[in-house]
Parts: sequence; C-alpha cells; structure tokens
Amino acid sequence: MRYNAMNNFQIAADQAEPFQERWRRRRSYLQGARGFESCHLLRGESHDGVIHYVSHSTWASHDAFLAWTDSESFVQAHRGEPLLISGHIF
Repeated sequence: MRYNAMNNFQIAADQAEPFQERWRRRRSYLQGARGFESCHLLRGESHDGVIHYVSHSTWASHDAFLAWTDSESFVQAHRGEPLLISGHIF
C-alpha cells in the first residue's frame, strides 16, 4: 500500500517567492531513495499575510518512508532548513 507524507509550512506572504525559489533549487536527496515515487509542493491562498504550503511525497510503503527518515540522505536533505518562528517560516 502506498504511503503519503505531508509537511505544512506557514510562509509570510512577502517571503513566498524566495521560499518557492529555494524549494525549486534545493537538493532533495529523494531521487534514488528506495520506495520514493514523487514529491510536490502545493500552495494555498494568502490569509492575514501568510500563505499555507504543503509538501506531499508519495512512497511505495510506510516502511520505505521510515527507512528514508533513518538514512544519511534524510539528514543531508534537512540541513539548512528555513528558520521557524511562531509557526511561520522566514
């Protein structure tokens, strides 16, 4: 059974373009991960100066996803994460 992993990001509206650009240019380390199928970034509407984004990755199984989270590739992919302050990423 496939497994979908999702992450939520609350981005200040004036930081939306830089966030999207970082997302496009980032090295995800997902290609070649056993069981990885796809990854997408979804953008919601702006409310009160904040835009809600969701990253959505599809895996062959929950076990495949968990194996990736326990890998060196996962550690490398999450270095240099944006600064999270009070639920907003800047």
